[in-house]
Amino acid sequence: MLTLLLIVLAIVGLLAVMRREAGAVPAIAVLGVLGLVGVLFEAYVIGVILLILAAGVAVTGLPALRRSWLTPRLFTTFKKIAPKVSATERTALEAGSVAWDGELFSGRPNWQALNRYTDDGLSEEEQAFLDNQCAVAAGMCNAWDITQVRADLPQALWDYIKQERFFGMIIPKEYGGLGFSAKAQSMVLQKLSANETLMVTVGVPNSLGPGELLLKYGTQEQKDHYLPRLADGREIPCFGLTGPRAGSDATSLPDIGTVCKEVIDGEEVLGLRLTFEKRWITLAPIATVVGLAFRLFDPDKLLGEEEDRGITLALIPRDTQGMEIGRRHHPIGSPFMNGPIKGKDVFVPLDTIIGGEKMIGQGWRMLVECLSIGRCITLPSGATGTARYALGWSGGFTRVRRQFNVPVAEMEGVQEPLARMAAMAYIAQATVYQTANLIDHGEKPAVPSAILKSQLTEFQRTLLGDAMDVHGGKAVTLGPRNYLGIGYSANPVAITVEGANIMTRNLMIFGQGAIRCHRFVLDELAAKDANDINAFDKAFFGHTGMIFGNAARAFTMGLGIGKPSVPFEGPALAYAQDISRLSAGFGLCADAAMASLGAALKKREMLSARLGDVLSNLYMTSMVLKQWQHGSKVEGEEALLHYSCRFLLHRAEQALVETFDNLPNRAVGKVLNAIVMPTGRRWDKPHDDLARDIAKRVSTHSPLRTKLLANTWDSDDGDFPNPLAQYNALLVDYERAEAIYRTVNKAYAKGELPQTALHPEARVEAGLEAGIVSDEDAVFMREFETKVLEMLTVDDFAYDAFVRDRDTLIDHNAAKSPAENIESAPTPNTTPPAAPSAVDKTPEPETPETPRTR
Repeated sequence: MLTLLLIVLAIVGLLAVMRREAGAVPAIAVLGVLGLVGVLFEAYVIGVILLILAAGVAVTGLPALRRSWLTPRLFTTFKKIAPKVSATERTALEAGSVAWDGELFSGRPNWQALNRYTDDGLSEEEQAFLDNQCAVAAGMCNAWDITQVRADLPQALWDYIKQERFFGMIIPKEYGGLGFSAKAQSMVLQKLSANETLMVTVGVPNSLGPGELLLKYGTQEQKDHYLPRLADGREIPCFGLTGPRAGSDATSLPDIGTVCKEVIDGEEVLGLRLTFEKRWITLAPIATVVGLAFRLFDPDKLLGEEEDRGITLALIPRDTQGMEIGRRHHPIGSPFMNGPIKGKDVFVPLDTIIGGEKMIGQGWRMLVECLSIGRCITLPSGATGTARYALGWSGGFTRVRRQFNVPVAEMEGVQEPLARMAAMAYIAQATVYQTANLIDHGEKPAVPSAILKSQLTEFQRTLLGDAMDVHGGKAVTLGPRNYLGIGYSANPVAITVEGANIMTRNLMIFGQGAIRCHRFVLDELAAKDANDINAFDKAFFGHTGMIFGNAARAFTMGLGIGKPSVPFEGPALAYAQDISRLSAGFGLCADAAMASLGAALKKREMLSARLGDVLSNLYMTSMVLKQWQHGSKVEGEEALLHYSCRFLLHRAEQALVETFDNLPNRAVGKVLNAIVMPTGRRWDKPHDDLARDIAKRVSTHSPLRTKLLANTWDSDDGDFPNPLAQYNALLVDYERAEAIYRTVNKAYAKGELPQTALHPEARVEAGLEAGIVSDEDAVFMREFETKVLEMLTVDDFAYDAFVRDRDTLIDHNAAKSPAENIESAPTPNTTPPAAPSAVDKTPEPETPETPRTR
């Protein structure tokens, strides 16, 4: 009996020491004391075993002992198996900062660290801009007009966004910009997401581009010249990074700059001769100044002894001799300005280098540091705005669209995607807002930028698919009335640009985070590179303590023992505690994967992606909880909190299970499963009751719907009708209309109305004649149903409206007999027809709605 008691006490004591990462001394004390007790009370076998274990911990855990024999051996082995970090990888790893992502990697996140990032909201100036200028800009857009008629924004809109300095959101006021916070920038882009082309046009100059690069690295002369001109739109910037051979692997760019001298106006000028070919450059067709990334060489050693000077960035005026610019690409679904830039032996002075001569070779560092912020804002904000508009449109449409005498929003097959859309919009809004708040506190979130870009644009993909499904024929028929279909077709752009999601998920989130966010890995690699055995000893055994600590925390919390203290209460408490549990499990799995696979983990992209998914879902859940804790709450929001957290934590657990199942060492996978999930999985998918409740609230005039759609374009005073405003107005009146629907439908079912009253308008009129409907209600329903029918109507066009080359037009209804048609059929031609000429004029289709007069 004493033996069993000592074993239990040893396990409990060691788990307590490990959970606290208290080090070797407390572990030795636990084992030593219990071993002595065993010997003194004649439980000799267990007593001796415990004393031997205590001695083993001492010689391996006490620094004075282990450094004489164990550390040198471990250091030698580590130097052989540790992955080699290239210079470009190190630059990326050292870029940006580590904040909450590092806490999640630690296995014991400090929630107070997250709560220290207080939120002061928007300034009065920022809120006024969001309410006024953004509403005006959004109201000047119609997707059909922009994509099919103009292939561009209207000239009046270009003038307006320049006049109101939309391009200068990140430029400080002293240079003529707006000087907005990251939160304000994000909310502006969300509101402008009512139109994809507008959002991209405004977002890109405020993201990775000359403006941000000049602010951080430009010479004072460059700042004084360019920043005021960029802020007020006199200069339109673009940035040339990607090309035919350099996409996601931007460091492989083949574009070359050579240091040389050129005689200009009789004077010898030191400069660069550039040869480059760039593709997919946003705003390039209309840009007046081009940022360019290239590899710089100095074969004549005019700048020093080094020949390969590395990636360098320059800022080149559009009219520079030899640069070819102005042609357009045709991005799918959205005609935002995008095109190629080419140049061969283009000479520019040395002072065109951003930051001057001292920044030669620093281009990659400059890019990744800027990207860590820009990638957190532009596309995630666009995806979040799109999510909120799609939710607003879908909730409104499904409530006014009736089938089988009920709104389709009452059908569970529609309620399921509506609830999912609401949760994704809620998660996206919290994640992008709270991450922007981190930026406003001075953080440069590198790993979260990859999380937000990939996860939120994937949410957008799913959410737009759901919106298309619930709209049915309304959304698949293009025309001026279709507010959804064109944006849906443009979604692949967001998936692909600024780091394709496949690459970001499989390589960057965990691949970068495992080193950048880990408490010890970067120090271990630095110690290896410096051949510093003492630094390695400190880092390695700190790492070992963390592994044991995460194992103990994951196992005990998995059993429901030792729940962590978290600064949350009410419905958020359990979710925060489980994030801490899963954080410990994630940290343990991350170390197990790195230890068992070593450098080969780089090539195990599917494993890396799953571990990245765990981190991503824990990060997003944390942002949702912070938003809930510190934001105002409305009726029905608690159900959405539960749905969102369960949705994310279910995904996190699923990613862990798939990691266990796919580790090459099956024994390691089974052991990890037993430690991290000793009682099995904890989180199921959100319950149907939650989905029904949420779907009803987002498809009716409710506080929850109002909160989710706050700060979107919801006024109906623009140049074009605003479908969101129209749906909101219908939902305000919906309860009254629904009562009348029920009255006339019940009367029809009883035979009190004519059988020919087959649609709502006919039943209302018949009800009026029968005295079932009052005059006032009849007037109300005529107006209400007219508005509903307008929202359900789709566009149609003249037969030849879409034909570019009228010589190819076929009159399928020509007055000929079938025999004559056969005889007159042309002989098949095996030569493919020529593509329409770029100068062919596209006839404008008949437009059912004309722009409003402002």
